[in-house]
Amino acid sequence: MNRLIPLIICLALGLALNRALAEEVKLQHGDLTLNANLEKVEDNWPEGPVILITHGTLAHNAMEIIEALQGLFAENGYSTLAMNLSLGLTDRHGMYDCATPHTHKNTDALDEIGLWLEWLKREGARKVVLLGHSRGGNQVAWFAAERDDPAVTAVVLIAPLIWSEAYAAKDYERRYGKPLAPVLDEARKRAASGQAEAWLEHTDFLYCKDTQVSPQAFLSYYAPDPRLDAPHLFPSIKKPVLVFAGTEDQVVKDLGESLAPLAEAGTIRFQAVDGADHMFRDLYAEELVEAVAEFIGEGQ
Repeated sequence: MNRLIPLIICLALGLALNRALAEEVKLQHGDLTLNANLEKVEDNWPEGPVILITHGTLAHNAMEIIEALQGLFAENGYSTLAMNLSLGLTDRHGMYDCATPHTHKNTDALDEIGLWLEWLKREGARKVVLLGHSRGGNQVAWFAAERDDPAVTAVVLIAPLIWSEAYAAKDYERRYGKPLAPVLDEARKRAASGQAEAWLEHTDFLYCKDTQVSPQAFLSYYAPDPRLDAPHLFPSIKKPVLVFAGTEDQVVKDLGESLAPLAEAGTIRFQAVDGADHMFRDLYAEELVEAVAEFIGEGQ
């Protein structure tokens, strides 16, 4: 047993060293303070490629899948920056509290992805891979399609959201037992009135039941827009795109079927991870990171 002690000490020191290269960084965006977790594999980390990570709906950068990805990418020699989307709150951490009124808009994420990309470039990064999970995958695809940047070398999307007007209505009614259309109509009516205080009270929104939402916020997530569908955006992305889907994913279902024509046409590269659910836990995360590392290596 004593022979194990030096090994344990070495492993602990290695873990401590890795964590020593992790730091929270912040920047200002109007009245908001944005924060992100930077995991550096070495002092010359900006030489990259650096992976910029966007989390999913109402989530955060310390959730299981994001922490796992940052750790695994570090083991494979890649530095990462995992942002916390502000969702309209300054210096936000942890899951969004549903008791907090919602003023954030879906497209706010595009601006914040752009701000962190500019921060990385100021730090010296010249090769950045954009990676997004779930809704973050759609937001990353939306950014890449409409705000192409020379520093971005590749786009990686993990179970990105797919959308159709019919599915959105069906999913809302299944989740909350009421139709979406009347809520959308009321949101449009209040937004058109120009009344900034015209809150939608006791409204079901995203993962939050009986919450308070601004009309503009509700419309940004639910009003019909083809850009809410990640596959719609792929033909407009100029950089190589790799998309993952878990075969047991019960959140973003039928992603493989939606992507098959684009994969066959060579528009994207698609990889199904057999047995993975929406969060790609444990060995599935390892499989995912290995595939991303291979994908990034091909582009260098």
